[in-house]
Amino acid sequence: MTSNNKDFVFGRHAGIDFLKTQDAGKINKVFLQHGIQEDFANQVYALAKKKRLVVQSVPKNKLDRLVDGENHQGLVLAVSSFEYADLDKLLDQFEEQGKDAFILMLDSIEDPHNLGSILRSADATGVDAIIIPKRHATGLTSVVAKTSTGAIDYVPVARVNNLVQTTKELKKRGFWVFGTDMEGTDYRRWDAKGKTVLVIGNEGKGIAPLLKKQMDQTLTLPMVGHVQSLNASVATGVLLYQMLNSRHPL
Repeated sequence: MTSNNKDFVFGRHAGIDFLKTQDAGKINKVFLQHGIQEDFANQVYALAKKKRLVVQSVPKNKLDRLVDGENHQGLVLAVSSFEYADLDKLLDQFEEQGKDAFILMLDSIEDPHNLGSILRSADATGVDAIIIPKRHATGLTSVVAKTSTGAIDYVPVARVNNLVQTTKELKKRGFWVFGTDMEGTDYRRWDAKGKTVLVIGNEGKGIAPLLKKQMDQTLTLPMVGHVQSLNASVATGVLLYQMLNSRHPL
C-alpha cells in the first residue's frame, strides 16, 4: 500500500470501471461535475447507490484543482492508496498453478502516462505481473490509473528494492530473462514460450548496465525510418504482441 492519501481515479472510463469492480471501502468520495450529461450522471448515481456511496455534485473548477488540471471528464473518485502485489506470493501462486508466467519488468519508467499505457497493453496481451522499482520510477498514481483506462485493476504490480537481485531470484525459479537493446536479436525471432521475463528500460537511458548483464538475450526493434527510437510504451506494446503471437500462434 502506498503512503499517499491523496489518490484519485478520474475520467469516465477509469472512474466507471473502478465503481463497478472495487469494494466500497476503497472509495472515499465520488465527485461529479455540475451539469454533466444526464445519462452519464444517472449511471454514476446508480453505481454509487449499489455501494452506498454519496455522490457530491461540484463545479468543474474544483475537479480541476483535485487532479491538477488533468482531463477528468467530469468524474473524480477519491480512493484509498493503490495497492501493490507481493511478488513472492505471486511467484508461489504461479508455481502452484503450474503456470509458465510472463512477467514484465520496468527499469525506472518515469512518465506515469507511459506506465498507464503499458498497463493497457499488458492487460490486452495477458501479462501475468509487472515489476517496478521503488526508487527513481513512477508508481501507481491517479494519472497512471486514468491512462490505463481500468487495466490497473487487473494486472498485478509489484514494487521491489533491487531489480538486479530480483532478476537473480527469478532466474533461480526458472525464468528466462530478455531485455531491449539496439544491438539485440530481431524481436520477430523472439520465442517467448515458457517462464519469461521481459525487461523494458528507462525512457532515456535504457536498461541500467548492471541489470543488462543479467539478460539471457537482448531484443531489438528494427527501424527503417529517420527516427531511431520509439516511445517506451509503444515499444513495449510491439514486443508484447510478439510475445502473444509466440505463445498463442494462429
